[in-house]
Amino acid sequence: MTPAACWDLAPGIELIVNGREWTVDVVEPQLGRVTLLRDGAEPWATSLRELMHHPRCRPSTRTRADLPAASRGRQPKALADLPPQRRTLVALRMEHLLEVETGYRSGDPLRPAAGEPRPGYDPDTTTLTQRRQHKALEMRQAATADPAGARALALDRVSYRTLIRWDRGRIRFGAVGVADDRWLREATGRRISPAVREALFAVRAETLHRSKLTAKDRERLIHQYIREIYGAQEPVPSYETLRVVWREWFGSTGARQRYSRSAARVQENATGRHVVVHRPGQVVALDTTILPVKVREDVFGEAVSVHLTLALDVYTHSIVAFRLTLVSDTAVDVAMVLRDVMMPLPMRPDWGEDMEWAYPGVPATLVAEFAGHEVAGLPFFAPETVTTDHGSVYKNHHVTEVQRVIGANIRPSRVLRPTDKQAVERAFGAIQSLLFRILPGYQGVDVADRGVDPEGDAVLTVAEMEHMIATWVVKVWQNRRFGAYAPSWDPAGDHSPNSLFAASMAQGGFALQIPPAELYYQLLPTHRVMIHGKRGVKIKNLWYDGAALDDYRFAASGRGGVARNRYVFHRDPRDPCFVFFQDPRTHDWHTLRWTGLPEEGRVPAFGDARVREVLREVRRRGLAPKSDAELLPVLLELIGATVPVEQWPARLSRGQKVEHAREVAQVAAAAADRPAPAPRVATSAAGEAAVVGGATVTQIAWRERAEAGQGAVDAERRRRREQAVPVRPVPPPRLGDRLRAVSLLALPDEDDTTVAEESR
Repeated sequence: MTPAACWDLAPGIELIVNGREWTVDVVEPQLGRVTLLRDGAEPWATSLRELMHHPRCRPSTRTRADLPAASRGRQPKALADLPPQRRTLVALRMEHLLEVETGYRSGDPLRPAAGEPRPGYDPDTTTLTQRRQHKALEMRQAATADPAGARALALDRVSYRTLIRWDRGRIRFGAVGVADDRWLREATGRRISPAVREALFAVRAETLHRSKLTAKDRERLIHQYIREIYGAQEPVPSYETLRVVWREWFGSTGARQRYSRSAARVQENATGRHVVVHRPGQVVALDTTILPVKVREDVFGEAVSVHLTLALDVYTHSIVAFRLTLVSDTAVDVAMVLRDVMMPLPMRPDWGEDMEWAYPGVPATLVAEFAGHEVAGLPFFAPETVTTDHGSVYKNHHVTEVQRVIGANIRPSRVLRPTDKQAVERAFGAIQSLLFRILPGYQGVDVADRGVDPEGDAVLTVAEMEHMIATWVVKVWQNRRFGAYAPSWDPAGDHSPNSLFAASMAQGGFALQIPPAELYYQLLPTHRVMIHGKRGVKIKNLWYDGAALDDYRFAASGRGGVARNRYVFHRDPRDPCFVFFQDPRTHDWHTLRWTGLPEEGRVPAFGDARVREVLREVRRRGLAPKSDAELLPVLLELIGATVPVEQWPARLSRGQKVEHAREVAQVAAAAADRPAPAPRVATSAAGEAAVVGGATVTQIAWRERAEAGQGAVDAERRRRREQAVPVRPVPPPRLGDRLRAVSLLALPDEDDTTVAEESR
């Protein structure tokens, strides 16, 4: 065991235990006990065994006797700490020392210089002590002959004991052990008095409150503070010293004043700990931005702006999920994006084998067997931490419930600190430069850089844009070289998101966990309501009913507290036609239909905004409907309107068109997210048609939506008539039939005459 591996427990030696300083007071080696002291704490009597096996106990570098003076209180010295001329002197000392040790200046007998070994250093005829004495005599003679040269080479005061000390230092610390500790003096920095330090922090607090000031302004405030608090006799450093100290203590002053204040607030609550991302799924950055390309919605064919929600794995830089939403995203859209992160991406009909799952370690057939379909080459996993911005869509009770269901931590980034999620910000910029700029309908980064008519240039629909982005992500982005964003363990290697994910699978394995289909229902907003005996449940002023509620209509739920005797229902705000109920006994999920829907199932798509508009219209008319059947005509009138079909595109505003298109898109997205084919309302073909622009396609799409609305109105009226009169009544007789039956002057019909003659 080397001396550096032994602890010195003499009284007065400092030990660092759990980050705190303790001083050795009493040591009893015969009993194996030691007593430690610390200011503000009681003496700690412990055993030597406990100190030896304590995971966070080490000797303090300030009092370790086995460390040189140049290494106490800081990291061990190294050759890189020496200036170049001192390294030359160290090499010269090593040559003299190696000649004493081995007889050769190179230290290797197989590489002797001319005339080596010299007579006084031959290891075969001399001992180590003789060689040391001969070297000390040689050094004294050289210093006598050339004092200036020996002093310049730091060899003027080399004695027998100096050679022994050099040899011990070389064995323990290497070549730097022969260097003089005075060559590694402590960097004392600038001496700042307590008064000036107090003035610096006082001016710092004042400048954060005021508008932005220059370095000269801060210097004047420091002088003012010192003069008024400590008097004019207190010395103040120069302007350059104050400027350098300010930069070292508080950082650069190039930021905006509002950002400096927010950074100071964050620094007050900083923990000093940094998150090191070292595996996929550890941190997923989530953000939403407006798509810089105009697209056409699928109902009117109008050019609209959509929102792109992106989920990026910070470790592999893989785009693990994305969604396009009309107008703006909601909490349900965010929940579905997180669900997409956990679900494998299905292969699409036009995708080739090069886009299929090909990560080594987990065969594609095994993943396809678990998923139930062929899986594309895109990572999927359960996220551990999700970083978002401070948008209202990420700060609500629904997202908090989603966090609990998926078992992740959804944490917002620091205010005005985009560096917390800079990976996804850079991804938006990369996608824009690599894909969006070359698409027709691109709007540019500024109004001055915008084209003549980007709305007229838009040719892609929302569905086509979604398919293009998905294809580009799997085929291009996942195989694109990182460049400057290579991993820390291989900064010079060639890596892409796919190769880095494959490497992480080889290092830490891959947990093949695919969430069940019921996760869709669990991620929806919940409503706790009571079940009415005859009408079902009322959620958001709409009544829902179904056969699944028959066993619980007059039974208490057993739930106490605020939701006493209430049942939990899940509802998708994108499609209010249905709510979902989990059976408390079998835990099966059931779909409940809105009682106002016609039995034929024909009604145009509508959302929560349309329902609120219906209720406002009902209140305006002074109606108090007793059932949802009276709400349906009002709803259909608002959806279908009463203007002739040929005049609708001209009469509706742009906002109304976008609103109708958004309802169709939301209902289609909700139907696609539902795991099983539930009984859904048939929408018009306009919601599924690919509108590529042009007046003909636009009019056809809107005419089909109008016909769907009018057809739903007619079907509802027919249903209500058939419900009121289940059997077709007998038509009444004609007005002349009664007179002809009782009149004596009425002539018989030809048929009656023929029958009378035949009877005779």
